[in-house]
Amino acid sequence: MADTSAPQTQVIPSKPGLALPDMPLVIWMVLVTIALGFAGGMQADTFVSTFNTGFGTALGEFALILLPSFILAAALARSGMASAGAERATLFGAPVAGAGMICPDTAYAALAPAAGRRKLDVAFGAYTGFKLVYPAGPLIVATGLGAAAGETSAATLALYGVALALPVWAVGVAWAQVVLRRGAHSGTDADPMPHASGGGLLVTFAPFLLLAGLLALGGIIGKTGVPILDFLFLPKGALLAAAVLALVQTARHERRDCFDSAVRRTASLLLVIGAASAFGAVLTTLVPLGALIPHGSGLGALLGLFGLTVAFKLAQGSSMATFAAVAPVAAPVVAASGVAPAAAIFAICLGSFIAILPNDSYYWLVRRDALADEPSDARAIWVLTGGAILQAVVGMGLVVAAVLLWT
Repeated sequence: MADTSAPQTQVIPSKPGLALPDMPLVIWMVLVTIALGFAGGMQADTFVSTFNTGFGTALGEFALILLPSFILAAALARSGMASAGAERATLFGAPVAGAGMICPDTAYAALAPAAGRRKLDVAFGAYTGFKLVYPAGPLIVATGLGAAAGETSAATLALYGVALALPVWAVGVAWAQVVLRRGAHSGTDADPMPHASGGGLLVTFAPFLLLAGLLALGGIIGKTGVPILDFLFLPKGALLAAAVLALVQTARHERRDCFDSAVRRTASLLLVIGAASAFGAVLTTLVPLGALIPHGSGLGALLGLFGLTVAFKLAQGSSMATFAAVAPVAAPVVAASGVAPAAAIFAICLGSFIAILPNDSYYWLVRRDALADEPSDARAIWVLTGGAILQAVVGMGLVVAAVLLWT
């Protein structure tokens, strides 16, 4: 993963005709949030309370994710063990990591250091796995729908999720290859890749093997009653253990640099994520998204659920927040419409693909790493959002086709 520890800001360019101030995007987000709140008639106390709640909602979660992820990234970047084999391993492991870690941010940050020229492929793969592969998106949405999800079994969701994820993932990888040929990115097909032996590659991936092993043990054993073990069996705890192992493999004199890099990168991202979350909190307080609940039955309800989730995702930014917010709202619609619960679950999961925008923390992770060489935020938004929309449309087309075929 490229080290972006030097302060970086996303700047809104000032055009002569508009005479806009030249300020970092995070400042614009805060100012727009303030303007939105008071334009919407919010009382001062309500606005401050909503802003505070939104800003701090997920910062602790992201601190536990980003700090060990960036320590791991910095340590692996100093290992010099990137190889074509490592690229392929991260490419095919990205969807599994996205689902297993139940967080595309964590999966991408963990795999990107070894991804080489395939970082954008890995980004779309981790995003796909989190959205569509059990136990991530499908389980979260099914849990939120509650009784409306019916008796849909875990095995059914897992099977349907993998069948849907494969073509959606392929679309993301194909899109990444197209934009790699057309845009400026870190690394091209002409870049030489250092060779790594099988043993060296195994050492490089030892932190990932530890990560996967701890998550697997957690799934098999469940809660032990021993707090430290229960923490290590969680994605955040397993990621911390992987970061520690990567540090052990790093030369002693380079470890402080790894810590410093992780702190700088985490601090800047937390500020952006906090501002984006505050904007989403104010917006969803003012805009009655519940009024967008679709009515009708069958295919119309399915498309309505997809559209409703898109609206929540555009407002919230966070995929997890979207899943948490939209499922309870959609539950009465699913129960009343008669649409197949599994189809409804994946319509919601696919709606959350749209879009990867600056109010989504995942945008900033990928923007500052895989798309660090892109000259503008507009171009980066087009690359990420264009791919995510294409994945969502293809996936929803498959769901609709399946519903029409089997009903």
